[in-house]
Formats: sequence, C-alpha cells, structure tokens
Amino acid sequence: METLFAFLVFIGILVLVHEFGHFVMAKAFGVGVEVFSIGFGPPIVRKKIGETVYQIALLPLGGYVKLHGEEDSEESRKDPRSFYAKPPWQRILIAFGGPLFNFLFAVLAFWFVFLHPQPVPKYLLNPPQVGYIEPSSPAQGVGLKRGDLIVAVNGQKVQNWLDLDKLLRENAGKEVTLTVVRNGRELTLKFKLSYDIVSKGLGILPPLPPKVGEVQKGSPAAQVGLKRGDLIVAVNGKKIQTWWDLKREVQASEGKPLKLLVKRGGELKEITVVPKAVKLSNGKTVYVLGIGVYTEYVYKKLSPLEALKKAVDQTVFLAILTLKVIKGLIFGEVSFKTLGGPLAIAGFAGEAAKLGLLAFVSAMASLSVQLGLFNLLPLPLLDGGLILLFLIEWIRGEPLPPQFKEWWAKIGLVIIIALMLFIFTQDIVRFITTGRLLPSP
Repeated sequence: METLFAFLVFIGILVLVHEFGHFVMAKAFGVGVEVFSIGFGPPIVRKKIGETVYQIALLPLGGYVKLHGEEDSEESRKDPRSFYAKPPWQRILIAFGGPLFNFLFAVLAFWFVFLHPQPVPKYLLNPPQVGYIEPSSPAQGVGLKRGDLIVAVNGQKVQNWLDLDKLLRENAGKEVTLTVVRNGRELTLKFKLSYDIVSKGLGILPPLPPKVGEVQKGSPAAQVGLKRGDLIVAVNGKKIQTWWDLKREVQASEGKPLKLLVKRGGELKEITVVPKAVKLSNGKTVYVLGIGVYTEYVYKKLSPLEALKKAVDQTVFLAILTLKVIKGLIFGEVSFKTLGGPLAIAGFAGEAAKLGLLAFVSAMASLSVQLGLFNLLPLPLLDGGLILLFLIEWIRGEPLPPQFKEWWAKIGLVIIIALMLFIFTQDIVRFITTGRLLPSP
C-alpha cells in the first residue's frame, strides 16, 4: 500500500510538471486550453475554471493538455486562439514546454536536496587509496592495484574520494590520465572514461576497517551475538586488516564454520559463526554473515549558489547519461531488459520513499530528466515527433499533407503501444519470476 501511494504521488507530480509546461507555453502564445488532465480515461475529479476543465482521471500513467484547435484544419488555422493558427516556431515551443519543465523541475528538486546538509561518509574525506578492486571492473582493466594512491586526474590534484568522484564526472566521455603513487613511485594510467563507467563506478573502494555496522535480524551474525561496533581482527587465526579481507574469507568458507576473533571494547573474544548461502538473481551463490560495514558520517552544507551549481551539474550529467543509454539501446549496446515500466517505477518510488523525503525528491528529479528526454525522441505522438513535424513545416513554408500526418500518427500509435506492451510484459514477468519490481542493473 505504501509503495502504491508513493507511486501515485511520484508519477502524479512528474505528469503535473510536464503538462504544466505545455499549459504555460500555450497560454503565453494565446492558445486556448480546453482540458488539463492528470491521468487518462474517465475523470474521477473535474472542475471547470474559466475556459479550462481541470481533472484527475482514472489511469495515472500519464496526462494530457487538450488545446483549442489542435486538429489541423482550414478552420482551425483561421481561429486566432487555435493551436494551428500559430506559426510553427510557437508550436515548437509549446511542444517543447513539457520536457523543458521536466528539466527545470529536476534542477529545482536537486537544489532543494543540496540545500540541506548532506550526510557524507567520513571515509570519503580521506585520500583515495585503493583498498579493494572489484573483479572484472574497469579499475582492474586499466591496471589499478590494491594500495594505489590516486593523486591526480588529468593533472588536477585529488585530495580525497569526493575530489576523485567530482573530477571523474567532469571528465566523463574523455580520455583520462590518472596519476597514481604505487610503492613510493609515481606512474600514470590512461583510459577512455565512458559515461557507463562514471555511472556504475570504476570498481574501487577504500580500505575500510573490518568493523561491524548494522546486524540483520535473524542473520548468522545476530544468532551468535555479533554487535554494532565489534572489530573483527582475525578469521580462523588469519589476521584481518580491511572489510574486504573479511568478505574474501567469508566467501572462501563456502558455508563452513568460521572462528572470528572479535575486539569489543578493550576485550578480545572468539565467536564461531556459520555463513549463510544466498543465491543471487544471476544464479551465483554467495555467503553472508548478515552484517554491514560500520560507517561514520559528517554533514556538509553548501551555500545556495554552490547547491544550485551542483543541481545544474547533476541534471546535465543525468541528461547526458540518459542519452548514452538511449544510444546504447538503439545500437544494441544496452539490453532492453534494463528498461522498466509502471511496476519498476512503483518499486523505484517505494524504495526512495523508505529512505526519506530527500531521497524521494532526488529520485523524482532523476526520473524527471529521463521523462523529458524520452518525450523529445522524434517519434510520432511524442513531443519530439511533433517538434520534428513543425520544424519540417517551418522549413517548407507550408503545411504538410494531411495524408502524411495521418500515417505518421498511425505509425506512432503502433510504436508506442508495442513499446508499452513490451515494457509492461517485462515488468510482470520479472515480478512473477523473481519477485522484484526493479530490473537488474
């Protein structure tokens, strides 16, 4: 029920923002607005104010603004308050209004988030020394090794993990040179930093201490009495220095009992625990104790201007990343199985809502960017398809033939329905077979 409510709020706000963009642009150019609808189908609530009927409809999977004279005809082109009476450039801006407001909303939403003091893991303020490298990760591919200290990106100095993240994001899509100190010697590593790598990460993590944070209820760790703050100093007599050493030993156990030497307060005690086998969605079996790493946080506050700049940067970054994903889908570099429909959005909204208001607003901002870009695709029935038609008409200096626009609309309807059915079917199959609402990354 909570997930459903979160989804309705989530999608309702995004649709409202998008349609309001069309509404504002139409009003700005003197076009009449007959209906402003959140949702499709039969209206649940409706009220007429002035010339416009405002309504909330039964199906919350979109919305629309019905403009006066939006059907192209000789009569509508003569009516000064008609959509088709306006010159092509004004119709282009009216069509662009929805995506534009999606982008503006994303900036404002991220600004709201970044104006609040942000909890930052304390370890991110430490120099970026590599404590762990994920197998088959980009970091492994470019030659990074455990213990490497990254001191510069393209000649710009790196003081901590936050600096490293910032510089990598700024250099996304470019050739990058990492300056690394290894065993007292400085060396350089060069590679192409794709947006995919920036999105998913290099695959490096800091050398965190093997200290217990959250202990899951009913887990092997909880059953043997492990507690938050416990420091695990040895496993089966082998000294443990980092959290990643601990994870490696747990995986290597293959479910056999482990003797942990634990420091609690000033005392050492030995605890025997049996790791639990967990099968992942990809079929791989991993072994877990049911503990999270202990993390301390500091709170960082930005000035309004710093927060606004960060909000704009985040919106631009997500827009470019989304375009890269769209390109990957077109050229087969990204699987269509990564796409999510209404159920995935519901899962996304529900998970974000559990994390609090700031996470929920941030999630809405991210999806708003994707919604804006999706609507700009030059496909029939989408805003991008309308913009393309109006642009052609502007260049031609005369209206397009009615037969062409009729076929354009029919083709668009088939494409959109087919895409929606494909994505919705994927949602249902994924939920039935795995119980998950969100697609795998």
